[in-house]
Amino acid sequence: MKIAWIAFSLICIIFSWFLGYRSRQREHIPLKSKSTLPRDYLIGLNFLLNEETDKAVDIFIKMLTVDSDTVETHLAVGKLFRKRGEVDRAIRIHQNLIARPQLEKIYREQSLFELGQDYLSAGMLDRAEKIFLELVTEKSHLSQALRILIDIYQQEKEWEKAIQVAVKYEIATRKNMQPIIAHYYCELADHAYHHGEMENARSFLEKASHADPACVRANLLLAKIHMGQHNYKLALTHLKKIKNQDPNYLSEALELLASCYEALNQEEQLIEYFKKLVDEYPHIPIVLILAERIRHWSGDNVAAGFVADYIRRYPSLRGLYLFVNLYSSSVEGRVKEDLHILQNLMKKVLANKLDYQCTACGFSGKMLHWHCPGCKQWSTMLPMHAIEQGAGGSR
Repeated sequence: MKIAWIAFSLICIIFSWFLGYRSRQREHIPLKSKSTLPRDYLIGLNFLLNEETDKAVDIFIKMLTVDSDTVETHLAVGKLFRKRGEVDRAIRIHQNLIARPQLEKIYREQSLFELGQDYLSAGMLDRAEKIFLELVTEKSHLSQALRILIDIYQQEKEWEKAIQVAVKYEIATRKNMQPIIAHYYCELADHAYHHGEMENARSFLEKASHADPACVRANLLLAKIHMGQHNYKLALTHLKKIKNQDPNYLSEALELLASCYEALNQEEQLIEYFKKLVDEYPHIPIVLILAERIRHWSGDNVAAGFVADYIRRYPSLRGLYLFVNLYSSSVEGRVKEDLHILQNLMKKVLANKLDYQCTACGFSGKMLHWHCPGCKQWSTMLPMHAIEQGAGGSR
């Protein structure tokens, strides 16, 4: 297969040489030697048959004189090498093009762009970055170069550079990049937060909220910062915004909400607020939190009655599991044993259920990733209960 592919590339080279030969004939430009091509062709083919691919590539590059008739073939062959994973050979071809001083500007820029992609494929991010920055300066392949630079800075976690380039990309393409820029600010804030730099973290989060007023992530982290400073009322203010920003992520705020109410000794307000949430957004995580608090303050029977009412309206495995747990504490004997068997069975099933899934590529896992590890898109991973309810079900 490998030999067949290189043979195909060789045919492309021969065809381009032939076109150049016909062009020179029409222009009455004499050839130095009509036997050069067949001889080099045979030498290259011999290397190919002996599986000396590198030597064959050298011969084929030498055969193809770089001019306006053949440069497209050079580019095509280089791209084919890269797609096959033979990046080192693609690099050699594109470097060979760029090294030609007589190469037209348009072809030099195209060769630079291809070489940058070669380096990217090889994982040489620093070299790729240098080339794409040069293309941006020359305003060549501008939107593509900016998009690739954004990807590079995301991989390297160079969030400030990513912000700068994303702004340029937004101007060049008129595509709204503000929600993604908000995530970059959140990444900077998260780093500052974990290094105890609370003021810096808060400053970055304010910028994130300014870039995207619907940024759930910013409010979640702002709430954690205020909770760490025992400012629970302000934390509640940020957390309560989330249901209006995107109720799919409300489950991420529930434990924090409950902790704030409890720190303020506002248990009744907690129950009242969560009951309103259940009526408005009947998500199972809200029921789980609320049932646990009802159980703590009013006992298992009251909590079991609350959960039973919920699962009658919104049947779900997690709801049933919670109900069985609560109900089993009020029974004895054989019934309790049977419920215990059912509990263990449901527990095993639930243990295999993943908690989050990307709506773009299907990647799933136990953790929420704001930047999907599968498709590298932002804010595409949702809690499974939100996806299932969106499809007409409830978890």
